[in-house]
Amino acid sequence: MDESIFQPYLNSKKIFQRNREILRPSYIPDDLPHRKEQINQLASILVTALRGDRPSNVLIFGKTGTGKTASVKYLGKEIQKADSQFNRVTYLYMNCEVVDTQYGVLQNIGNMFISDFNESIPFTGWSTERVYNILREKIDETNRVVILVLDEIDKLVYKSGDDVLYHLSRINDDLQRAKVSLIGISNDLKFTEFLDPRVKSRLGEEKMVFPPYNAEQLRDILNQRSDLAFFTGVVDVGVAPLCSALAAQEHGDARRALDLLRVAAEIAERNGDDKVTEAHVYKAKNKIELDCVTEAIRTLPTQSKLVLMSILLNEDRGDGRLTTGDVYETYRDLSQITGVTVLTQRRVTDLISELDMLGIIHARVKSFGRGGRTKEIESSVPRVETKKILEEDEILQALKNYRPKNQTTLI
Repeated sequence: MDESIFQPYLNSKKIFQRNREILRPSYIPDDLPHRKEQINQLASILVTALRGDRPSNVLIFGKTGTGKTASVKYLGKEIQKADSQFNRVTYLYMNCEVVDTQYGVLQNIGNMFISDFNESIPFTGWSTERVYNILREKIDETNRVVILVLDEIDKLVYKSGDDVLYHLSRINDDLQRAKVSLIGISNDLKFTEFLDPRVKSRLGEEKMVFPPYNAEQLRDILNQRSDLAFFTGVVDVGVAPLCSALAAQEHGDARRALDLLRVAAEIAERNGDDKVTEAHVYKAKNKIELDCVTEAIRTLPTQSKLVLMSILLNEDRGDGRLTTGDVYETYRDLSQITGVTVLTQRRVTDLISELDMLGIIHARVKSFGRGGRTKEIESSVPRVETKKILEEDEILQALKNYRPKNQTTLI
């Protein structure tokens, strides 16, 4: 019998001792390095719930990867352990990037208190008032203190406004027996500017800010996770400091540091290497950055994809400097072939600027004296791979055999 295609990989040296999920941000360890101060501050607020009273509502701010969600989830586990002898507290967590509508938030919270599926609130079809009333009744029946965590709360506000937060922030006025405390988590300090003053006041009874980690703190986090995830001696001593230094350059993002370490280890394991080295970290950095760019390209609007394709096709022709006029002439042809509305050159210039801001292209303004000013444009991404990604779009598939006409540079 032929050997399984997976056999060489199964026979290769194992680097991960335990589940590699340990190196993902969603894993909550028994100890969170360098967040004791923030955890203690939040614990001093939430301990009120264990006494049967309502803690203050809290808004937690901080950049991505600063330990906000991990700290709150850690405290959620600790509250549930401490409450086992009192049975006074219900801890609920919701990610508002996933559930980002007023109806969806109220429906999901309400169903957390409904055990009979036949009585559950449907995904759609009820009035918001009806959903809220059911939610309120079910919460009140518990006669408990409910701690409700709304992670990525800014996403909810930007998508659906603050109506649902208005309902939730005043729910205690409508309860007879139960009590509700809200914890909002956001990496956007400015989102509160979009809140009604009454909602803003009620939500922000307490505020906390999580500072970014520095390189030394990130190294401690990685060393802790490495001890849990890897076999002894498989990670070179320079790996954690390098991952930490690279992540510290990006605002002290622990998620970035963990991703670098995990992907570096996965690359080493796939290669059959005995150790994770600094070379693997640099490969991981390139892979992660490429993955981010790939996703950014896939999610571009159709018009932006056509502009980017116009740039790549002109570069393939290799006529030297590429200007806005060159791009626009090709873009106009592509739009006509695909049946997409042709935008003005001014609007296409705006789209070029947006691609520049995303780091997908590089566009710099050049002055030609009396000849005027234009942008010189070049791509910042691999052309062949990027065109393949663009051609995944059904609309752009008609362009596979297109070649730009010979052009005279237009200023």
